[in-house]
Order: sequence, then C-alpha cells, then structure tokens
Amino acid sequence: MPKRSRLGQLAGLLIAGLVVCAPAAQAAAPSAIPAVSPVITQAAAVHEVLSQAPPGPVLDPAETDKANSQETKNKVIAGIIAVVLLGLVILGRRARSKKKKS
Repeated sequence: MPKRSRLGQLAGLLIAGLVVCAPAAQAAAPSAIPAVSPVITQAAAVHEVLSQAPPGPVLDPAETDKANSQETKNKVIAGIIAVVLLGLVILGRRARSKKKKS
C-alpha cells in the first residue's frame, strides 16, 4: 500500500511541475527567433516575382471538350460493367444459398 501512495504523490508532483513549467517554456520560445529586417523581406519578395515561371501552355477548348466527353463515356461504361458484375455476384450467392438449403 505505501508504494501506491508514493507513486500517486510522484505522479501528482510530475503533473504539477509540467503545469508550472509549460507557460514559462511558451514565453521563452518567441524570444529565441531573431527579427528579420524589412529590407531583407522586400528583397525576397522582389526575387520571388522575378523568378516566377511563365504561364503554362494554352489549351484548346475543342480538345478539352472532346477529352471531357471521352472521359464521361468511359465512366458510364465502367459503371455499367460494375452493375452487371454486382448482379452476377448477387445471383451467384442466391443460387449457392438455395443449393445449401436443399
């Protein structure tokens, strides 16, 4: 019995120590980060603007519509095949259960 009470006291002290130390650790963290001068920030922004890549290739709307219609057609075909396969699975399970009962 005495070990449990000491263990409980130790756990309580550990939790209390964490509660007391947590705000101090949070307050110390921002002071560790050095301040960045505005000149460096502006130079970095100018460099980013100059180093941007030109826009990508221009897409033809006719080709895009053709590709979208082909993709839609493929999805419809895949959906029909999935429904047919699901029907086969259901019929097969029903037939198997009827054989098992008899």
